[in-house]
Amino acid sequence: MNLTAKKRAGETKGETKQIRRSGNIPAVFYAPGETGISIEIDGPEFAAAMRNIKQGHLSTTIFTLNVDGKKKKAIVKGIQYELTSYDVIHLDFEELKDDIPVTVKVPVECVGLADCVGVKLGGFLRQIIRNVKVKCLPKDIPSEFALDISELKIKQSKRLSDITMPKGVNPIAAADEVVAVIAKR
Repeated sequence: MNLTAKKRAGETKGETKQIRRSGNIPAVFYAPGETGISIEIDGPEFAAAMRNIKQGHLSTTIFTLNVDGKKKKAIVKGIQYELTSYDVIHLDFEELKDDIPVTVKVPVECVGLADCVGVKLGGFLRQIIRNVKVKCLPKDIPSEFALDISELKIKQSKRLSDITMPKGVNPIAAADEVVAVIAKR
């Protein structure tokens, strides 16, 4: 997804508020081994991109930032919202370099709920872990992990070790953590 960004000179509170009033979003662009660059993201463009991203998949979405004519690939590392309106008021981007591993949160999607034996017997799905933190190269970032729960019975669970990790993707959490369980009502 492409986003238009421009460097911003001022970092005072008044200038930041002026950026927000104009409909844009103040942000910081971090590159490995360098200091952060203050930038300004086109607000309507970012809102349109957010509408096209599946819920929970922002952390694995790769953006191409056009910063003053230079294209740089980045992911969103931090996002701040206005408390009452839930408008985005600040973003943090991390630059992706092909040879430097990054840490990202990858969403876990439970599939097979309609065919699940335990749900048919009156149980319900309780998903404990919704995101798994992994470390990998930018080219290996998975969009999501699918966890098949169709054969689970009541009081049975699936662990992190049951998720098949692609080559080059290493989970940071312990492999014996419970991801989902079919609980009794």
